[in-house]
Amino acid sequence: MPNRRQVLTLGAAIVAFDALGVGWVTQAQADTGAKGLPVPRLDGELVTDVAALAEAADDYGQIAHRRPRAVLRPGSVSDVVKVVRFAAEHGIPVAARGQGHSTFGQAQAPGGVVIDSRTLATVHRVSARGVVVDAGATWVEVTKAALAARLTPPVATDYLGLSVGGTLSVGGIGGATSRHGLVVDTVRELEVVTGDGRLVRCSPTVERELFDAVLGGLGQYGVIVRATLDLVSASTTARIYHLTYPDLRSMTAAQRIALADGRFDYLEGQVVWSGTGWSYLLEGGVYHSASAPDDRAVVRGLPAAAKTEITAMPYFDWLNRVYAVVEQLRPLKFPNPWLNLFLPDRATDSYIEKLLATLTPADTGGGPILLYPFTRRRLTRPMVSVPDSPVVFILSILRMVAPPDEAVVRKLLVDNRSAYDKAVAVGGTQYPIGSIPSRPGDWQRHYGSAYGRVRRLKNRFDPRGILAPEQGIF
Repeated sequence: MPNRRQVLTLGAAIVAFDALGVGWVTQAQADTGAKGLPVPRLDGELVTDVAALAEAADDYGQIAHRRPRAVLRPGSVSDVVKVVRFAAEHGIPVAARGQGHSTFGQAQAPGGVVIDSRTLATVHRVSARGVVVDAGATWVEVTKAALAARLTPPVATDYLGLSVGGTLSVGGIGGATSRHGLVVDTVRELEVVTGDGRLVRCSPTVERELFDAVLGGLGQYGVIVRATLDLVSASTTARIYHLTYPDLRSMTAAQRIALADGRFDYLEGQVVWSGTGWSYLLEGGVYHSASAPDDRAVVRGLPAAAKTEITAMPYFDWLNRVYAVVEQLRPLKFPNPWLNLFLPDRATDSYIEKLLATLTPADTGGGPILLYPFTRRRLTRPMVSVPDSPVVFILSILRMVAPPDEAVVRKLLVDNRSAYDKAVAVGGTQYPIGSIPSRPGDWQRHYGSAYGRVRRLKNRFDPRGILAPEQGIF
């Protein structure tokens, strides 16, 4: 790092960077005598106001609060290139932040720069060949634009308020993963700013190594700035089947049958507190535009449910069903110490039974518990680490602490760590969007035999190690 104070000239504003430890400083401080090192003019702005820094030190989890020194609101992809390149030259941490929906500070950059991707959020082109979209766009915006052309993304996350770039950095999972894989499996092309400040277009046929590294790469190898995504024909109606079972194994047996024969376009499941104990809900969806499916045929061959409910609603309303709830909860700032695990099929039933035996509604705070399977062969992106099992289950305990209570949060973080350790012992991994306190060796175990390749890719695409530091991988 340089041993003198330097000043960045960014548009009409001047912001100083003190390499000796003070960090980014204001125009007024620069006027006291700091010498300037001009850089090209930005189309957007680099800000250091208290409100911007506080927002960048926040996320949906409300647990980690690590403040950056500056926030970039890019007006163009070129701005991202310039600031990442400067950061690489001077060893400044950088993290990209979309909607801030992580739960344990994963998109924070203490003492560094957070790139607020919301100012790059255009949906550029929609056609049968796919949609070209900036990383800061949300899936609500993408889905609405696609539906206007009678198309839709193949896989939707349960909450459509997530940014495209953030989703692609972690993987992206939803009920249609049973048919189409993760969201990252539906990507055709990317534009990425690598950790050394290069803008690279990559795809399965061009710069394949970077393409594979960035998708599900947790922000370690580059900042996604634009993506081309697959689209498929859209239906107009979602017919939803809720099958309630009194025991876990009947529900997971039904899910395995439905996964194997592909009867549902959407397949999820929930563990629900019924007042006296846990009950188990298979949630399946069939999408259609013309005549409704034969309900008896849809549920034929599944274990008999204690209760079956069938509803129909417009396709977009179904995809967007939880958006309003999340938007109502977000400003309340309740802590959300989520637990998200991938479990091998062979261990799922026993693991869940043992976990639920110790779990009460107080341990979730009313947040849902999701449990559903997908087939591993549909996953094509190597950075998403899942168990070595033909069928994998995701378990998501979306804990909420309301009202906020630090002691309860600390206890739930300990519980998350214990549950994670037990999952690893049976061959599980984490879906790294949750809140699991880390220990040395966790990421080596997470990536297994691929960890050497992970380190090599980091050295190649982010040689100064500035990107997404709070993931703690390196």
